[in-house]
Amino acid sequence: MAANVIACIDDSHYAESVCDGAAWAAQQLTAPLHLLHVLDYVHGAGEQNLSGTLGFGAQETLLEELASLDEKRAKIAMEQGKQLLVAAKARVSAAGLPEIETRQRHGELTDTLMDLEKETRLLVVGKRGAESASAHGHIGSHIEKIIRAMHKPILIVQPEFTAPKVLMIAYDGSATIRKGIEMIAASPLLKGCHCHLVMVGADLDANRESLKWADELLVKAGLTVESHIISGDPETALVEYQSQNNIELLVLGAYGHSRIRHFIVGSTTTAMICRCQTSMLILR
Repeated sequence: MAANVIACIDDSHYAESVCDGAAWAAQQLTAPLHLLHVLDYVHGAGEQNLSGTLGFGAQETLLEELASLDEKRAKIAMEQGKQLLVAAKARVSAAGLPEIETRQRHGELTDTLMDLEKETRLLVVGKRGAESASAHGHIGSHIEKIIRAMHKPILIVQPEFTAPKVLMIAYDGSATIRKGIEMIAASPLLKGCHCHLVMVGADLDANRESLKWADELLVKAGLTVESHIISGDPETALVEYQSQNNIELLVLGAYGHSRIRHFIVGSTTTAMICRCQTSMLILR
């Protein structure tokens, strides 16, 4: 059964906010928290083809030295990962969580997460990882791959995370976001939050009726809701609305056929992840 909150820990400056977001989610869901650190396979210079550039004896000696260096790198990376997990566990333990497990895996991050998907209830990741943490206006190279591959909700956190009290759901009436509304209504994750239910489009009867359905379901689930239909380009209008209304968490669907979610991580969703200054919950 999918029961665990899984938090991806690395050595970027997002690690602390991942811990904070994961601790909040685990408390809200009353779920076990698993802290995960993934070590990429070491691909060092020892894999280069040096034939023809060195004499056989010199080449053999150099390859042995490079293999030894790769082994040392792997050991150092493993120890660093263990220390990261110890620090992460100490941070989330301060929140009073009763169940915390640490895991260290070798391999590619997305493949590892796919292996753990069946036991994942919610995945928590930083907007960028260690390799791209300073790349302003970009998202981490892993994020798009993870959203494409995973079929679980994903919480993408900014460098600082605070428990959200005000959230916005980007609603378009599609089957995907309607399923997402039902998920939110059935989950304790966002209970007690004030919800802005926002639809970008024409102010038509059909849109108002669809929005009303979502509004009523969320209110019945215990959220306070205000609904709005706004005009404009989705990626611009939604980001502006978020900024103007002090939204602390943006909720989006990952799939759909509307302009908001035309691609798996299409131009709009990618742009919003890049431009938004708030954490995001991606629903599947």
